[in-house]
Parts: sequence; C-alpha cells; structure tokens
Amino acid sequence: MPPPWGRAAAKLDTPHPGPHEAADLQGGRGEGMAGRARDGIAETIRTIFWALLIAGVFRTLFFQPFWIPSSSMKDTLLVGDFLFVNKMAYGYSRYSCPWALCPIPGRILASEPERGDVVVFRHPANGEDYIKRLIGLPGDTVQVRDGILHINGAPVPQEPDGVFTEVKAPQGPQQRMPRCANDPVGIGGTCEKDRYIETLPNGLRHAVLNIEDGGPGDDTAVFTVPEGHYFFMGDNRDDSTDSRFPVAAGGVGMLPAPYLIGRADRIMFSAAGRSLFFFWTWRSDRFFKAVD
Repeated sequence: MPPPWGRAAAKLDTPHPGPHEAADLQGGRGEGMAGRARDGIAETIRTIFWALLIAGVFRTLFFQPFWIPSSSMKDTLLVGDFLFVNKMAYGYSRYSCPWALCPIPGRILASEPERGDVVVFRHPANGEDYIKRLIGLPGDTVQVRDGILHINGAPVPQEPDGVFTEVKAPQGPQQRMPRCANDPVGIGGTCEKDRYIETLPNGLRHAVLNIEDGGPGDDTAVFTVPEGHYFFMGDNRDDSTDSRFPVAAGGVGMLPAPYLIGRADRIMFSAAGRSLFFFWTWRSDRFFKAVD
C-alpha cells in the first residue's frame, strides 16, 4: 500500500487539460464520429448501388419477374400468378433492358421460339409487356372460323374438357371483374366458361376457354405471318386482345421478332387478392407449377 503522500503526489502529477485543450479533444471526438458516419453512409450507398446493378444484370440477362394482371391467358395463367420469364430463351434485343435502353440493333444470340410457347413480349405501340401463346410462325397462314383456329388451312382439333369455374368477384390489383359464359352472375356467384383442349400441329396440347359464340375474334380474315414476325393469341379466346386485332385498334398485330422478351416456364407464386401480402388469398396449389 503506497504511502499517503504517494497518492497525493500522483494526483498532483496528473495533468488536467485547460479549456482550449478540452475543446480540442471534444472537437476531435466529434470529427471522428462524423467521419465514421460519413463512411457508413458511403458504404450503404455503395452496397445499394452494387445490389441494384446485380439485380439489373440478372433481370436483363437471365430471368425477369412478371405478374399476371389480366385474364387473357386463363386458365393457363390466372390473375395474380407470379412467374419468372426466361430471358435466355430467344436471345436479346433493346427490349431486353428496362425502358428499352439496351443499345442492341435487332437481336443477338437469337433462338427461334416454338409454336405453343407462352411468351412475354413488348407491345409495339404502347410499350407495355404482354403475355400470350405463340400460334403462328413466319410463313404460316392463320384464321379463326366459327371460333375454331385454322393454321395453314387445317383446323386445329379441340376436345371438350368440362367447365372452368371461378368466383365472380374483382380480381387482382386492378380489381377487374371476370367475364362469364353464364352471365348475368351476381357478386360471389359461380362464373363459368367452357373449357377445351386444343392440339397444335406440333403436338402441343393446351387448354382454351370459350365465353361466347360469334364474338369479334371468332371469325377473322386469313392472316399471313411475314418473315421475322409472329402471331399470338390468348388462351381465353373471347377475352384477349391479340394478333387477331391490328395495332391501330389496340391489338398486337404481327409482332416483329425484336419485341420478344422471353419464355414463361414456371409459376413461382400465386395470390388471388389485391396484394401478394394477403396470405389468406394465396393459391398454394399453383406454387412452382409448370406453364403448359
């Protein structure tokens, strides 16, 4: 135990900063904290930048998320289905990038789509992304007679496959009301559409729906698909604005190849409500479902 005078001496020998020195010490601590805060903000900005860059590259080159907003592809795709579009399937064009910013003339690394593919493409007039089924290839003739699809002069076989039913209620974020073959149907009632299995010339079988006979798309002229273009139709035949209708009338017309974005292969998630966060509207039977 040191003697008392040792403790006193030690206390007397301890230097005490003057007022200016204390201010300098406090200022140094403040500057250090401010510097660390600036470094933290800069690091956060760099992290966000690289995350957005990686997400943009992934979306542009590999897979693009797509949310089904309309009923034109029922019952293959329902309003509220969430899927990833395979961007590698058909190559790349300027429309592979958000806002068509890719400086790509025409298409690169191009592969030809197959008849029956479910394809996401950029609408040539309004700039929105559409999803439809590829029906006509370059050089084909396509016509609809009495509601039956004809390709190169031959009718495409259809087999009755029961009735597709759903609740008559607003659907999806846009709260669109479904059309029904048995209208008028009250809210909450059962909405029905006749279902058929259609077999395309390459053997691909898929479902189509019919709401009414004699609708505006049930009897068309003969369309000849030009080279480098494609003809698309929705599976919900009476509720789809597609290649049967010209661009000037709000349709798709003959779609040039550069507007292709990718192929829909699999539904990852599905929700019947206005938001995917409404978990009580999730359709678990459609999670990870292949797109036929």
